Amino acid sequence: MNDVLFGVDPADLSVPALVWAADEADRRHLRLRLVVAVPPVHDRLRYDALGHRTALRTRAESALADVEELVRRLHGTLPTLPELADGAPATVLLARAAGAVLAVVGSRRLGRTAELLGESSVVVPLTARAPCPVVVVRAPEHTEVRPPTLVVGVDGSEQSRAAVAFAVREASLRAARLRAVWVWPRPILAREDTEAGLSERRRLLAESVAGWTERYPDTVVDQGVVRGHPVEQLALAARDSLALVVGRTGRGGYTGMRLGSTVHGLLHHAACPVITVPSGPTGRRARLGGGRAAAENGG
Repeated sequence: MNDVLFGVDPADLSVPALVWAADEADRRHLRLRLVVAVPPVHDRLRYDALGHRTALRTRAESALADVEELVRRLHGTLPTLPELADGAPATVLLARAAGAVLAVVGSRRLGRTAELLGESSVVVPLTARAPCPVVVVRAPEHTEVRPPTLVVGVDGSEQSRAAVAFAVREASLRAARLRAVWVWPRPILAREDTEAGLSERRRLLAESVAGWTERYPDTVVDQGVVRGHPVEQLALAARDSLALVVGRTGRGGYTGMRLGSTVHGLLHHAACPVITVPSGPTGRRARLGGGRAAAENGG
């Protein structure tokens, strides 16, 4: 279907997220699919359930109409597909994400417990499990900053290679610079902080972005290795950027832990949209190996 999917939240419509999704669909010449889910009603007396369900559906229909009107004002000719679906929001959006190029949602700025366990929360489940890249918009992109820049986090893993591939293409679409950042945590022992270690990471970073400048000669790619905590340093590097792109990390079966601690932290602390990219089935492991790379950047 090749849609850009936008999850409509009737309780808290995120205008920055909707603007991001509409602009991206227009930039890519794709249809914008607008989906709002009406969740099931639990633990209510039988006589009250129908009324509550009707109220939820009415609110969802109103939100969908408001979103359609705003999209028409932003991009009058952009094709849209509005949809009202029954089910838990995360489940509904995950099903629709199978036919999407991108999935875009806003963030309610919930605490970690609420985002993991709340029935209406979609950020963590969608980011952890969607088969397409997921964009979480907590704050608008910094379009006023020149030159426009995207930041991609690199750690040598298969996931970060997929993130680099996405980020280069996105930077080219936006006529933006790309900054590739490898965060090297400070060692516990001073003797582990060596020039050889820094040189090795610079080499691995260069390998991770090698070839992309030839494919996209219009895109300037800067590279840098920085020291510190991955969440803090990536959020700092992307504070004035259009978006921060990272690979999906984490290896556990539990929904939240599939993200890895770095991605989870960035969803709460980055001051720009965060794009999480799943790895492809044929991606190759970098020389650092999955365990060491994930350990360095908090996966």
